[in-house]
Order: sequence, then structure tokens, then C-alpha cells
Amino acid sequence: MPSVLISGASITGPALAYWLSRAGFQVTVVERAAGLRSGGQAIDIRGPALKVIEQMGLLPGVVALRTHHKGMTVLDRDGQEISRTTERTASAGRLNSGDVEIFRDDLSRLLVEAAQDKVEYIYRDSIEELEDDEASILASFRRASSRRFDIVIGADGLRSHVRWLAFDSDGRWLNPLGIGFAIYTTPNILGLEDWQLSFRDETSGYVIYPSRSNEDLRVNLGFALMPDEFPRGDPEAQREIILRRTAHLGGPIPQLLEHLPEASDLWFGPLAQVKMPSWSNGRVALVGDAAYCPSPFTGQGTSLAIVGAFVLAKELERSPAEPEAAFQRYEQRMRPFVTLNQDLLSLTRQGPAPDDVFDRAKNAIELSDYWGR
Repeated sequence: MPSVLISGASITGPALAYWLSRAGFQVTVVERAAGLRSGGQAIDIRGPALKVIEQMGLLPGVVALRTHHKGMTVLDRDGQEISRTTERTASAGRLNSGDVEIFRDDLSRLLVEAAQDKVEYIYRDSIEELEDDEASILASFRRASSRRFDIVIGADGLRSHVRWLAFDSDGRWLNPLGIGFAIYTTPNILGLEDWQLSFRDETSGYVIYPSRSNEDLRVNLGFALMPDEFPRGDPEAQREIILRRTAHLGGPIPQLLEHLPEASDLWFGPLAQVKMPSWSNGRVALVGDAAYCPSPFTGQGTSLAIVGAFVLAKELERSPAEPEAAFQRYEQRMRPFVTLNQDLLSLTRQGPAPDDVFDRAKNAIELSDYWGR
């Protein structure tokens, strides 16, 4: 079976590695981080993505690690309560929907462990160059020696380096939302127990919720930010921007910002959607946020990634010696599903999408013909 190099070991990469390794492909995953990354927001597995997780045998583990948030309080800019609800949360939506919310790092660990005995993981490294000679691809790495692979997949997120190398050196497929998003962990100094706090206006917002043990908090901050304002590669300048752009917020925010300098898991960057006319180029393809990031506002990024990894793997299994044909079938199957979910963004900029519209989007792909293949 062909050899496959996957860039990215968060959610999409390990999910794809599982299905490809099970089909007999020789799979290598490269990740620039030193290991599995901690932190990250609570993410949602919905509709057909839950069925994929069940087929992987991971549903019991996912359910065991799901969040237990019971509701949320909506605050004003000064931290005064406006309303509260036990029917939904800002991060998970409706609590009676049958969807499962889990922290990103918990899901990532489950996915890696599911096939780590069959997959080669290379940490603290990254792809530097790709040379496609139509018969194979020579991948040059920052640390490891160059190697040839039959197929290369970019599962490396919104700022995909594989996309930059093989498709998009000028970033023209990124559609900025004009919003910066930051998330980090603090001790639970607010004493929240399975409960969220949220605020949102025209220029900024936040969602704060505890870990499963209620020992820590995940602090999610959003505010106006364009890509050219983001000091890439300068953590100190990034923290200064976060502090400056959230200085007007009252309530719990000043107290939580005191812990920002010590946060080791801070993620911060400008949000965008990714809209590309094609997700493949020769023997290179993209999946998940690298190909079709819908933005966190839609709540569908994780489900699109899990379903996309499954469909891509099944199509490659169908014609392993003809990856270009497999990529075309993968795209034909996924694109209507992706488009419908990306379109949710226009409905969610000021609040949740109508429940019926959201439910149609999250279930808008049929996978039953793949089961048993």
C-alpha cells in the first residue's frame, strides 16, 4: 500500500491516520509541537461525525470525557448578569441535542492513542519543502532527513504550511473575519462549577468555562483584529495586544488577565474562513481546517474535520494507486456539506443560528454507503 505523510497531529491528522493505517497504508504524521498539545477550547462532535467516532470504537471514551456544563450566565460589559439559561451554552449550543462536547486536548489524545502502534509520529519537526515528480513526493524536513512519500496530506489547520507550500503562498484563500481569538488556561479563581459565563457585543466577547474537574478555567477572548495587526512569532507583543484590546471589559476579565503572563498554553491568532476552488494539487491534498475552516462561530469545525478525514481515507482506500481520482471523489462528496456549514457564519456573527437551520447543516451528508467497506 502507498506511503502517506500527514502534517498535523491535533484532531484531523490523527483521525485520518487511524483510517488510513487500518486500510493498510504506511502512515507518518509530522507535528511541529514537542508532543500532544495541551489546552484548547471545548469542541463539539455532531451528527455524522458522532457515527464516525462510534465506528472507530472511541464513542465510550469520548462520552466518558465529555464536558458537563449545565448552563450559562450572560453578562454585560461590566460583568452584571443579564440572563441565565440551563437549555444551552455558548460553546455547545443546545444541551438536549444529542451532540457531545469534549475538550480539544482530550479528543486529540484519544485519536492518537487509537492507532499509535500502527502510525509513525514525528514530533518537534515540520515539512520545509515538497517536490512532486508525479510518481512520488520528496518531503524535506526541518530536522529529519528528506524522504519520499506517495501521498502528502495537509491536516495542519487554518494557517496550513502544506497549503502554503503546495497551493497558496500568498494566502489568497483565507477570508479574514476581522476578529482575533485567544484562549488560555487559568486556575478556577472564579469558583465556577459546570457553568459558563459569556459576553458579546459588536466589538468583543468572551466565554469562560471550567475543566471537567472544575479545577481550571478555559478563558476564550475575542475582539476586533485584522491579520496585518497580528505580531506573528512575538509572544510578548501578542500578550500586549490581548491586554490592550480587552482593557475595557469588566466583570471577571481583569482578574483573569492577571494570569495571562503565566499561561503556558496560550493560543492567539486572527480568525478566518478558508474557501478554495480545489483541495488537491497532484499528490497533495488538504483536509479539515487547512482546506475548509468554517470558523469557530459555526461550531462545526471539528465535525467537518472528522467527517472529512473519514471520507478522504475511504476514497484513498478505494483507489490507492490513483490518489488524484480519490481526491476528486472526496471533494465531490464533501463540498456540499462544507458549503452549507460555512454558510452558517452569516447567521452566527450576532448569535446562534436557528435550531432547524443548524440541524439541517450538521446532518447534511450521508455516509452509510461507507460502513462495512
